[in-house]
Amino acid sequence: MTCRAIRSVTAWMLMLGLLATPVLAQVTPSQQEARRALYGEKLNSLTFRHMDEIFDTSPVANGPRIWHLPEQIQALDILYDVDGQRRTTADFLERTRTNALLVIRDGRIVHEIYRNNSGPQSRFISFSMAKSITAILIGQALADGLIGGVDDPLTRYVPELAGGAYEGVTIRQALLMRSGVAFRETYGFGQKSQMEALYENSLVTGRQRFTDLAIGIDRAHPPGDVFNYSTLEAGVLGWVLERAVGRPLADYMADRLWKPAGMEAPGYWVLDGPPGVGRAWAGAGFNARLRDYGRLGQMMLEGGKANGRQVVPASWVAASTIPQGTEPAAADRVQGYQYQWWTLPDSDAFMAKGVHGQYIWIDPASRTVIVKLSHWPAAWVKELETETLAYFRAVAARP
Repeated sequence: MTCRAIRSVTAWMLMLGLLATPVLAQVTPSQQEARRALYGEKLNSLTFRHMDEIFDTSPVANGPRIWHLPEQIQALDILYDVDGQRRTTADFLERTRTNALLVIRDGRIVHEIYRNNSGPQSRFISFSMAKSITAILIGQALADGLIGGVDDPLTRYVPELAGGAYEGVTIRQALLMRSGVAFRETYGFGQKSQMEALYENSLVTGRQRFTDLAIGIDRAHPPGDVFNYSTLEAGVLGWVLERAVGRPLADYMADRLWKPAGMEAPGYWVLDGPPGVGRAWAGAGFNARLRDYGRLGQMMLEGGKANGRQVVPASWVAASTIPQGTEPAAADRVQGYQYQWWTLPDSDAFMAKGVHGQYIWIDPASRTVIVKLSHWPAAWVKELETETLAYFRAVAARP
């Protein structure tokens, strides 16, 4: 049997749980059903802010020095146009299924709203906004000298990846989602997809780690050639980060980001197994309060400064959010992608975003940060994103 065939068989065995790590704590059938059902549109306005009651988690501690954001509350009497019709903020909140919304202008909170019985103490799932956070931590590990450089191969830190599709892939290529690995990012249950099997065997049952698939998966393209959005890729970066710093991701994040940035409350990461076995779901599993997501956005707006100190190197913020040259695939994509942050072709705005409508939108021109935490009925709804971005631009354009 060829090496490629062996890797292919290994990948499918991992997806089916046949090479899984033994579970130290039983995930009951009821827990498993809750983990499968939490995305349903009749439940997700609630479940998206109670993930710690559904999964094992790891806390990200905050510190005693809180970054107090001044308030200058204003009515959001914003009008915006979508589908040839003029809409109001009330329309926006309901039509785009909003749980919470925060607007920061010039470092001041100008609007804050919670819906569906959520509140200031609620901690909301970030989904793929977590990718942007993991990228921030990669930059801090570089500044700490724990990662040598973005052109280091992933295998320098995770030798288990040697001999497979991730052999020869650099940290930079993974940050840009250009590893060439054959992973398809599909959502929804009943599709018999890689993503569904991966979620089932790691997040639902805990029979394997989310990144186990990376060891046996095939390659589709040479590294660096083709953009392919992949939560598996972000998971691999989290694995690299933990190996590089020699600590769990949550602990490193607490000491290097959450405490020095002055966050007001602990956050937490969803784990893909029980404590001591599971790893942080680095591509999707972070949870925090609305205002702390706002502080994160304000820090990025200010070039990595938070709470009066330089927390993230300004050079890393720029490298992460400003497109470097022309990407080969940019012509057929509405949005650009840098180091796990989305960029917009018609402005210098950039954003972290996650499935079901989670956004941290940052507009340097107007010095506006908007956080929107949502419960969309499906992972991605093009019309809802179009409307969301139209509303964000209307808010930023207001004097």
